[in-house]
Amino acid sequence: MSEPSPGVAAAVEGELRLLDPLVQASAELLVQVLHPDFREVDTTGRHRDRDMVITSLVTGAAAGPGQLTASRMRGVQLADELVHVTFDTEAKGECAHRSSLWRLTETGWLLYYHQATPFVTAPAADG
Repeated sequence: MSEPSPGVAAAVEGELRLLDPLVQASAELLVQVLHPDFREVDTTGRHRDRDMVITSLVTGAAAGPGQLTASRMRGVQLADELVHVTFDTEAKGECAHRSSLWRLTETGWLLYYHQATPFVTAPAADG
């Protein structure tokens, strides 16, 4: 298996940083990762911009199940300045498929767009 491109590696590293509760609690750290034009569609279908996301995370107003565990994270370099990352998260039984676009800027790779779609895991078949 080949090594990921530097862009994919940076985007995956950024996603992992965003899962860190210490980063989520710091507006200073979040602005280092979120693009000024950042937008997201959260698991409830709401559209939010960077300021809304930062405020809700830092104040603890973000509705959610708590600490997320990520799995199946993978990235694809779509262009020199664009990486697409997909992964799943789970917390307290709530699962979401996640998709992010990362853009290369003068200051490095920043999260430009994120979407989370809830899903229910199928029960294991007895057999």
